[in-house]
Amino acid sequence: MNESVFNTLNSVNCNEHTEKKNGLTYLSWAWAWAEVKKRYPTAFYTIYENPDGWNYFTDGRTCWVKTGMTIEGLELIEYLPVMDYRNASIPADKVTSFDVNKAIQRSLTKAAARHGLGLYIYAGEDLPEEAATQEPKAAPKAAPKKAPKPQCPEDVWYKLVKMEIEGLRTKSGLSPLQFLASKYKVDDLTLVKFNNDVQMARDSIEANAK
Repeated sequence: MNESVFNTLNSVNCNEHTEKKNGLTYLSWAWAWAEVKKRYPTAFYTIYENPDGWNYFTDGRTCWVKTGMTIEGLELIEYLPVMDYRNASIPADKVTSFDVNKAIQRSLTKAAARHGLGLYIYAGEDLPEEAATQEPKAAPKAAPKKAPKPQCPEDVWYKLVKMEIEGLRTKSGLSPLQFLASKYKVDDLTLVKFNNDVQMARDSIEANAK
């Protein structure tokens, strides 16, 4: 990834343009796209279609969308299930064009996050890196150092990948990525690997469905 693009977008404070629903934080798609275009006028996005020309994909049970955002010549892909208000996958025979449109907008917002804009939202943090360093802090009280978070075990990792594909949440109501960030050591490379594993798994499902 072009580091200057990532650093530029990752330093944008998105907190005043988010909305919370069912315990999740959503970033306004229109605002996110405007912020990208203000900084990178040649940026564009792609909504992928299946071989039949539909703007979503299905395995006959559930549906998902595929979008891409290209900034400075680099396209990053995002897959997202078509979900209801409970963030559960909608059965394929119940999906409407409105559901697909909402999924596309959310997917494009997450594609922008792959480039850095609002990425911290999906990592369960409160502020982007630059804003966090500028916030004044009171002198901390002496306290025992916390043990560093462990790496995520392989079996847990692939269980979370499967849950992400199926649009499931943990018993505590967290998304798989939020649970990963709360329990295990997570950095930018971890987030990229997780999203790549999810994408590869969905590609495999799509190929097997053909």
